[in-house]
Amino acid sequence: MDIERKRLAALRHLLAQAHDKLGLKFGFRLWDGSRVPEGWPADGLAIAIRDSGAVAALMRKPKLDTLLNLHISERIALLNGSIFDLATARPEGKIGRLARTIPKAAIFDVFRRFILAPGAAPSAVDHRRGDEIARDGAPATNKANVAYHYDVSNAFYRLFLDEEMVYTCAYFTEDHGDIARAQRDKLDMICRKLRLKPGDRFLDIGCGWGALVCHAAQHYGVEAHGVTLAEEQFKLAQEKVERLGLTGRVTLHLRDYTQMEGQFDKISSIGMFEQVGIRNHPDYFRAVNRLLRPRGLYLHHTISRRAKKTDKAFNRMPAEYRALVRYIFPGGELDHLGMSITNLERHGFEVHDVEGWREHYQRTTRLWWERLEANRAQAEAEIGPERTRMWLLYLAGCSLAFERGGALVNQTLASKRRKGASGLPLTRADLYR
Repeated sequence: MDIERKRLAALRHLLAQAHDKLGLKFGFRLWDGSRVPEGWPADGLAIAIRDSGAVAALMRKPKLDTLLNLHISERIALLNGSIFDLATARPEGKIGRLARTIPKAAIFDVFRRFILAPGAAPSAVDHRRGDEIARDGAPATNKANVAYHYDVSNAFYRLFLDEEMVYTCAYFTEDHGDIARAQRDKLDMICRKLRLKPGDRFLDIGCGWGALVCHAAQHYGVEAHGVTLAEEQFKLAQEKVERLGLTGRVTLHLRDYTQMEGQFDKISSIGMFEQVGIRNHPDYFRAVNRLLRPRGLYLHHTISRRAKKTDKAFNRMPAEYRALVRYIFPGGELDHLGMSITNLERHGFEVHDVEGWREHYQRTTRLWWERLEANRAQAEAEIGPERTRMWLLYLAGCSLAFERGGALVNQTLASKRRKGASGLPLTRADLYR
């Protein structure tokens, strides 16, 4: 008991120093019920540390992965607020620089008292590592990666998506919080950018639950084809096609995009490209070019990262990015806008338009988070408390990344290059009617 008492005293002293030196706008609640600072309000924003083993785990492995596992298992929790509140309360200025003002003696005292303390941070959820095996581009690997993310449960996704189950960036024509309206506007914008018209053969690569192909067939009179590797999505999309009476006008394919055949007038890829993997980009763009008729239009919608000064710097995987791949999107890799445009031009496309949707995705993921948080009890019953916490953290983290510009979204319209006129209007006024 004396050892535990001394550990608590050392930790309280260190956290009080951190609170003072960093100017923190949140407090701490320790496993014995004590608060730091001592007079911090009981209903104030606070980080709860639930056991001494959590501190020991961070001492032994001070990495983001450790912190995530401790949070997902609720050994470290946020009280009286959300991650958005915590982000707002973050210190002003460079945290690393501020942290250097904390007395080293206080840090060492905690280290020596906790480093040998019992406790670890085992993985709170099963996960597949985003390693080389998960990025080989083989159809079987692609299918396993997609199943990990998308075959969680259709019922789970219904808890935070709109009625049409659109799981990509929405489009906000004005400041509003209606996710269903924003997703309808997004589907319409895609169809307008592609200049869909009756009789067009349209392919959506990574068609999800079928919202875009059904919308395009219903409202633009196209012969729509969707391809997906997610079996649960495919089943629900098939049911939707039949329910809407679109059999014969919408055809769904459960296969890898590289196995598609035929020629299409228009092709879209909306939020699927992130799972291709950078080493597989040439194969991807060759496949799209093969499937697209001359002067056909291709809409390339993808999440990206900012380019760095060198390719070597860009290819380094930050801790947050590595966690995303490990827990949410195995095999996933983000390119930068310049890489996408270069690949399009290298593989026989002419680029016509690029539009940034970063702030649209910030709003989208925030609304998804709010809806999932509101349905938290149902989500926990469906996929379990730990995985629900992981998804809430993922959606909130994405929203903050888009807000701060750490993650980007671009829509790039290209055509299969041929000499002569592209066939596109001289202006884009018709898109923003």
